Amino acid sequence: MPLLYKICPKALWAEAEEAGGFSGSPVDHADGFIHLSTAAQAPETAARHFAGQADLLLVAVDEAALGEALRHEPSRGGDLFPHLYGPLPLSAVAWVRDLPLSDDGRHAFPAEVAA
Repeated sequence: MPLLYKICPKALWAEAEEAGGFSGSPVDHADGFIHLSTAAQAPETAARHFAGQADLLLVAVDEAALGEALRHEPSRGGDLFPHLYGPLPLSAVAWVRDLPLSDDGRHAFPAEVAA
């Protein structure tokens, strides 16, 4: 099962779990889609957009469960990034794990995501 990843503040994810789905972060709402990353893209996404932030979660999403609402579109440096045009159903979530800061200030990704 190919996985995509969403980096999310713990408080925002708790709201999603209570609501039964994730409609996106403020940046997602502003851009009109939910930003996701591949395993190769997730560490750079964390470094660029979440530098130094604690209390984050890494949400792994089953790419196949997203259907036609998922589009891979050019972004940073022309790389194709997964964008979800619609809410993220909790049924598509494979797992959720803490995304702690390591001693060097970078986020410590699980082994299956870290390159």
